[in-house]
Amino acid sequence: MNGLAWPDLLGLTGHFMLLSLLAIGGAITTASDMHRYVVTEHGWISDAQFTSSIAIAQAAPGPNVLFVAVIGWNVAGPVGMLATLAGTMLPSSLLVLAVSRWAAQRRESLGVRAFATGMAPLTLGLLLATGWVLAEPFAREPGQRFGALALIAVTIAAMLRTKLSPIWLVALGAVVGALGGI
Repeated sequence: MNGLAWPDLLGLTGHFMLLSLLAIGGAITTASDMHRYVVTEHGWISDAQFTSSIAIAQAAPGPNVLFVAVIGWNVAGPVGMLATLAGTMLPSSLLVLAVSRWAAQRRESLGVRAFATGMAPLTLGLLLATGWVLAEPFAREPGQRFGALALIAVTIAAMLRTKLSPIWLVALGAVVGALGGI
């Protein structure tokens, strides 16, 4: 849908600005709420378009945040791409700049160390929510359920027990997908 009205574009930008401030660990950690907003709540794109947006951007060389631009493009073309990318990049970049300067001067304080330590569980939870949003459509599909659940289990086991680069798990997922989800 390339013809979003200005109020919808401003709402899209505003929502992505709010998510930008929650994106501890990167924009991908807020993909579950992006999905809720653009797919479930507004119906601007489908589940498949959302998942494909992330897959295409993650496969391309460049920063991981590119998926935000692809989602915006799928929602409203070039204007949507600018809305989502600016919404995602501006607030978090300005906040990180300000906080990093402040924290660098106070890096040994108990509060700064406690804050940094406390962010790990939050980041993990957000990444798990994103993983579920991306896997759930395949786990629901009877013909792909076994392959999707097996791939999830293999990925979790490999990440917990080995030092295997995640790129090999992405490659495994590509092979499973090419074979039709097994």
